[in-house]
Order: sequence, then C-alpha cells, then structure tokens
Amino acid sequence: MSAAEKTETAAKTLKDKLLDGERLFEETGCYSGVEKLELRDQDPMKYESLHIKLRSMVVSAREMARRISASPGVREVGESVVAIYTPEGDAIALSTGIMVHVHTASRFIKWMIQNDYEDSPKIRPGDIFANNDAFIGTVQAPDVIDVIPIFHEDELIGWVAAVCHELEVGGITPGGDVALSQERFTEGLMVCAEKVGENDELRRDYLIRLERNLRMPIYWVLDEKAKVAACLEVREQLLELVDQIGVDYYKQATKEFIEEGRRAQLARVRQLTVPGRYRGHTFFGHVTEGKQGVLPLGNKNWLYAIPMEMEISAAGELHLDFDGTNSWGYHSMNCTPAGMDGGLFVTLTQHMNFDGKVNDGAWLATGMNLPPGTWTNPQVETAATATSWALLLPAFGCFQRMLSRGFLGRGFKEEVFVGQVNSPMIEMGGQSQYGSMFGIALFECAAAGSGALAIKDGLDTAYVGWNPESDMGNMEIWEQDMPMVYLGRTISPNSGGYGRYRGGTGFESLWVVNQTPQLIIATSEHSSRVFDNAGMCGGYPAPTVQLHYASHDANIKDLAANRAPLPHSLGDDPHETDIEKLLPGSPNVVEGPYLAEPLRDGDVFAHSYNGGGGYGDPLERDADSVARDVANGYVTAQSAEAVYGVVVQSGARSCEVDAERTAARRRRIREDRSANAVPARDWIAQQRQRVVDQDFAVEVREMYRDSMTMSDRFAAEMREFWSLPADFEFAPRSDR
Repeated sequence: MSAAEKTETAAKTLKDKLLDGERLFEETGCYSGVEKLELRDQDPMKYESLHIKLRSMVVSAREMARRISASPGVREVGESVVAIYTPEGDAIALSTGIMVHVHTASRFIKWMIQNDYEDSPKIRPGDIFANNDAFIGTVQAPDVIDVIPIFHEDELIGWVAAVCHELEVGGITPGGDVALSQERFTEGLMVCAEKVGENDELRRDYLIRLERNLRMPIYWVLDEKAKVAACLEVREQLLELVDQIGVDYYKQATKEFIEEGRRAQLARVRQLTVPGRYRGHTFFGHVTEGKQGVLPLGNKNWLYAIPMEMEISAAGELHLDFDGTNSWGYHSMNCTPAGMDGGLFVTLTQHMNFDGKVNDGAWLATGMNLPPGTWTNPQVETAATATSWALLLPAFGCFQRMLSRGFLGRGFKEEVFVGQVNSPMIEMGGQSQYGSMFGIALFECAAAGSGALAIKDGLDTAYVGWNPESDMGNMEIWEQDMPMVYLGRTISPNSGGYGRYRGGTGFESLWVVNQTPQLIIATSEHSSRVFDNAGMCGGYPAPTVQLHYASHDANIKDLAANRAPLPHSLGDDPHETDIEKLLPGSPNVVEGPYLAEPLRDGDVFAHSYNGGGGYGDPLERDADSVARDVANGYVTAQSAEAVYGVVVQSGARSCEVDAERTAARRRRIREDRSANAVPARDWIAQQRQRVVDQDFAVEVREMYRDSMTMSDRFAAEMREFWSLPADFEFAPRSDR
C-alpha cells in the first residue's frame, strides 16, 4: 500500500470502513474483497504461526480471568469466552468456552460503529464498553460483554472482547435467567452499549450502579474486573506482536483468516453433507397458566411449534429458515437475531468447526431467515429475552439432527450426534445463610446428559448444548454461596432416551435449606409437557423434567441426630419417591416453574435435569449393555423389559441377562408392533378428520392458528397436505 493510500485509509471513519467491507463482500463474495490468500501462500509458516499466537493469547487470558472471577458460574462451570475482532467488529480468533458469542460481540461492536460512537461518546485508548442488551448484541441479560479498543499509535486496529454469564442480574425474580420476565422492564439491570471505563479502569459511577441494583453485586463486579484484566492482557500482548510483524501484515493476515474461515465452512459442508433441502420440526411447551407469581400478560400456557428448513447448496452454502414458527409473546423465552446467531455458532463449533479457524467467516458462509414478529425476531424491543435458551435449544437441537441426517447421507456415521439438551436452571434468592440478601443461578445444570451418537451412547451428566466444556461444579462451592446443604446428587434412572444407543442420563439433586427464613426459588428453560430433547432414527426422546418436590418441616436435623435413614435421591420407584418414604408428611409437587411460597430452614427440595435423546431402535440394543445400565442405576429393570425387551435375572443389581426370556420378550414386542400397525393412508385419513373438527387441546389449536397467521407458506402447506378448503382457519380461543 502506497503512502497516499495509507493516508486515505487512515482518514476513513470506522463507519466508512464497515460500509466498504460490506460493499466489497457484495461485489466479490469474499470477506473484505480478499480473493487470494496471498500471505498464506507466500509464507504459510509465518501465517499459521500468527493465528496460533492469537489463539494462545485469548485462551490464556480466559484462564487467567477464570482465576480472578468470584462467580462459580465462571470459575467452576466455565461460562466465559475471550475474542479478538477487526476494527469493523468481525471475529478473528476465539478462546475455548461459550462459543455462543462468536458473532454477538461482533453485533455489539458494529452497533456502536453504526450509531456514531466515534463522535459521541468517542472511542479512545483505554476506554471500556459494556453491553447486555440482546437487541444490540448478546443472547440474554446475564451475558455481559466487555470490549476494549486496540490502538496502534493513533490507529484503531481492532478490539478485544470478553464475556461472562452473570448469576444475578437484579430482575423481578432472583438469579440471572429471570423466568418471570414478561417485558424487558422486569429483566433486571440493563447496560446498553455504555462506556463503563476510561484509562483502563472501570468508572466508579458504574460500579456504584452495580452495587445498588443487584442482590449479590460481588459476582458482576469481580467478573467485570476479570474481563477487563483479560482484555488488557490480550491488548498488550497483541501490540507487542504487531510491533514484531508489522501493522500492515497484521491487518492483512486477519482479513485472510476470516476469508479462510468462510471457505473452510463451505468446504466442510460440501465434504460432510449431501446438498438439498432438509426439513425438521420440534416443539416447546411451558405450563404457567394460573401459576402463582405469573403476571397478567403471560397468564397462559405457551406451546410453540418450531418448523425448520435447512437448504444446502452444491457450493456448501447453508441456510436455515424458521418460516412458520410462532409469534413472540409476553414471556421470557423470546430471542433476537443476535441470540439466534449464538445458537447457530454454538452448534457449528461442536459439529463442524471444532478445529481450524473459528471466526466470523463461518457466519458469512451461512444464513438464516428469521421472520419478523416471531420469537426469533420480535422487532419489539420491549420483548423479554431473559430465558431465550428455552426456545433456542430445541430449535438448534433440531438443526443438529438435520445436519446429522446430512452426515449420515454422506456416510459419516461417526459424526452423527443427536445433540442439544434443554435442561432446567434452578435460580434462587432471598436471605443467605450469612444474613444478607442474595440471588444466584445454580449452574450445575451445565452437566446434563447429551443425545446419543450413531456409534455409541450419549454422555452421562456431562453435556449441554450451550457449553461444550460442561461441568456441574463442586457441591461445596455451591453450598458456600447458597443457604443449602446437599443430601445427594444421583443419576436419574430412565432419563436418557431409549435407543440402540441410549441418550446420556441426567441427574437429580436433593438438598435441605440451611439457616435462612426465606429462600425464593424459580426454574427456567425447560419444557414442561412437551418432548424437546428428541431422538433420531427410531430412538426415543428424553423424558421431560417437569416436577419439583418440596417437603416442609422435614425434620432432617432430628432424623440425622437419631441416625435415621435420610433420602439422598428421589429413588427409582415411579409411584413413591424416597422423600415420601423417609420424611414425614407429603411433599408439595410442583410442575413447571416453581413459584410457590418461599422455603425456610429445614425444608427439603429436589429437582432433576434432562437427559438426551436416543438413536436407533431400542430392540437393537446390546442386551448386556442394558443389563449394565440396570446394574448402574441408569435404567430400571421394568424399563429394560418394557422398552428394550431385556429381562434381567432377579436381583437388585444383577448384570445377568436371561437370554431365553429376553428373546421371547423381544419377539413379542415385534409381534405387537405388527399387530398394532396402521397403514399410513388410514392414519392420515383419521388425523385429517381431527384437523377438520379442530379436535385438539386448546394450546395445540392456538399454536397452529398462530403459525398459519404468521406464515402464508405454512398455511398453504397445511391446507394442501390435509386437503383442506382454501379458507380453512383454526378458531381462536373462545375464553380470551
């Protein structure tokens, strides 16, 4: 580049550079007009070495931040990420961690550029900006992003960002994912692309706002300091590196990294999948009507249809279409385009881009249709998004299964993964065991069961879709921060979806409230009555997690003093829990979000987390594997016989298979299947009459009515498939 060109480039504003980059991409189809990877071809060792160094910087900075953070969500569970961006806000290199934020921080930076932050409040060396507004660029309120500009001499050459998931945001209910939010105004503390620091230090007025608006500000405050420390560490290391290699080389190489990432995404799709149109459908249901604490606007049961279409071109371009999904609502489960980007990236980085250069190049090689007015794109910035993962996870679990069908079609059976798990998060607050106010999200939900693979069982208690480094954290750490003492954590029997390869199992926790007169509990982000962790190729879905058990006046201390048996789990009896067997009185069993009266010292609370869906016909599962599952408590003997057709020799923990009775049982199940089978044409005729008569539950009828209202295409396909009149519509609810 000539001296004149350098002067002209330096004179351009960030907005000019952003527009130039978009124009060049439109004209050439390549990021920033980079049609040749010249630096890679000239000296591949130098080129690759630079990327490795950038990656090492952000990984090291994230680990340092984890050590500084006070939050067990960051320190124990790993809910954080650090990344480097171009001046225009495009991701170059990311650390390990929550890969959701490849493009959310990008949207945040671009939003500031588009809204003339260069003019006011100005972007200067040492500035610190923060955001947790999902309509600007993040997934939900607890995902707080900090970004710091990187100046080389007087030129802004990039940004470094760090994200932590906060465990308390000051919302209408305690915790981070505020389940009772119906509008933005109840979600908690909002930081809307604000300058929160100058001269490399957080502003005192910002820290005061945190201290005065959060139930437990120590998490957010120390997480801010951890993120700033990580960003400053990356900035200083990066500037040293730029001085060594030259700023022009750095700027050109980072553009090539992103363009290479775009090409790599296309190549992977071509290699691993079969071009064409893939269709899937999933559902989500949340029971809240009439529940204590539900606000008037959201006093209904929410049932969501999520039809999805994935188009893969011969060139490897991948496009997702959410046409036909339902409208946004007065609940906390809405999402924004930034959040949908997060769901896309956390899926791609686990299925395709788990090696190589993970950056915004993959975003440029993919696309999504997010229909305006739906939960994917409300376009009403007062909509609540506090628990957007509730709908995100089922949707992108469906995406994973569609991708896996592509893998299977291409012959990559070992890549098939049933995938995403939607598991509840327990959030609580009130008075701590130390006598102060507190609020926290119990992040042990980050270790649920995964879906099965096409070659082996899913992971037991070691996976969630939104964090590939799942960890439930140590009991003792959670007990330090919450007024509770664990009585046990136990694998939940039958929680993994049945199949030739079963889904990973979830687990359950049982604890006693400790030294507090007031403990408020709410749960979020799970489907109450609808299977949202589906199976694949004949595998069963994982069961829903809908019940919570609260036992008041459990008298645990006296029972312990007398060395009486204590419950440590719900047990494997579906008709009577260990709580009912061993504790006085009857427990209060609550479905859906737990919104009843506060708990107090001595009360017992039990809850469980999801497993994943299964793969393949359960009757094809190896009988000895079923017996081992029974022995380990992963599957009950009753389910082994009823579903897998495997009869285990008598004995509570026997691993012996009764081969003769098993063969007979499996033969009987297959005969029953044949005897009960109905020709497809007959089944369709029966179901068509139900559609004509609108013979559905109120929530189902309303779900389909809404989809047909939101999408002309969905409505036309519905009428065509069921041979309905051109003017057919579902009747609206009569009680509204």
